[in-house]
Amino acid sequence: MTQKERAVATAQIRARYSKLVKGLTERARRLFAASEAIAFGYGGIVAVARATGLAPSVISKGVKEVQQIEEGSAGPLDPRRSRRPGGGRKKTVDKDPTLLADLKALVESTTRGDPESPLLWTARSQRNIVAALKKQGHQTSMKMVSRLLKDLGYSLQANRKKQEGAQHPDRNAQFEHISEMIRRQHEAGEPAISVDTKKKELVGPYRNGGQELRAKGDPEEVNGHDLMDPEQGKVAPYGVYDLKQNEAWVSVGISHDTAEFAVETIRTWWKEMGAPRYPQAKSVLITADCGGSNGYRVRLWKLELQGLVDEIGIPVTICHLPPGTSKWNKVEHRLFSFISQNWRGKPLVTHQVIVNLIAATTTKTGLLVRSRLDKRPYAKGRRVSDAQLARVNIEPNRFHGEWNYTIHPTDKS
Repeated sequence: MTQKERAVATAQIRARYSKLVKGLTERARRLFAASEAIAFGYGGIVAVARATGLAPSVISKGVKEVQQIEEGSAGPLDPRRSRRPGGGRKKTVDKDPTLLADLKALVESTTRGDPESPLLWTARSQRNIVAALKKQGHQTSMKMVSRLLKDLGYSLQANRKKQEGAQHPDRNAQFEHISEMIRRQHEAGEPAISVDTKKKELVGPYRNGGQELRAKGDPEEVNGHDLMDPEQGKVAPYGVYDLKQNEAWVSVGISHDTAEFAVETIRTWWKEMGAPRYPQAKSVLITADCGGSNGYRVRLWKLELQGLVDEIGIPVTICHLPPGTSKWNKVEHRLFSFISQNWRGKPLVTHQVIVNLIAATTTKTGLLVRSRLDKRPYAKGRRVSDAQLARVNIEPNRFHGEWNYTIHPTDKS
């Protein structure tokens, strides 16, 4: 048989095998390959191995079985089986009964540096697990460990932000209090807003997470690093979300995220959106996080709010979310999440681009967002003396007055 004829014959074997392989048992595949090898003649085992991907040793074993069947010397074999009882290579976990137990002990150990743990300070990667098992005398490999971990229900996992620390005993009660305050405010036709600062963003041709449709093979090019441009700097968007009207104001600050900046944003919202929407308002309710520039312990926050209250002439009630629950703030998932979706995959190259993208944010429920760049500088580290704080006309609520309080206009009589 010439080389060309051998190549044609091998291709024909490959074609026949590919048509039948899905319906063949292990034994049937072996016997099929053996029959093809016998029919091929000299070099048939190698040729069939190349065509089918079966090991030459498997095909050789099949050839012997075919010969035994032809001679009538083959022993009985249940047609439902591919091997005789007890045939086949033993599983490693059967030959090494302590392997699974030692593997589980390694991956379930959560304390790095524990003197009892063979992994010590190493990460629980498959490579390190294999090395630790071999030190314990086990014969294993990366492939075997991967298969065993999958059978045990393990997979690669990244960190997930979920732990909030110890919950305050009045956490749920505070949420119920906030909900009741908002309900009363809405029933009275008064404004209730949620406020917070969005994550700071670099200004310039930097990578922004997400994707957007563009011509194939034409991605927008951005900087290969995320080092801040001193001239452009960062921006701190501070949002005010109207809980009833589904409207929002976002001031894009280029200075520091301070309590002064936070209150100035609320003042701008009131002038631009709040007062026109609620011309007869007799009070304003603000829900805010416990920390940050609008935290309940921030003296400057209360002092600046007093200035705002005196300016608009109506009291402002503040309800802070319980500690560790900032993700439940309405402004986060009713405003900020949609802003992030709207500018995904778009480099925030200039301040105006950022403002435009924020203002263009909308939802199926009709979210309306207005935005403006705030170029004013806000100094960090402003101190508020006890005397200044004492002049704040604050009325603590009977329920957790540190979280819930009302600031009244200063009596100038």
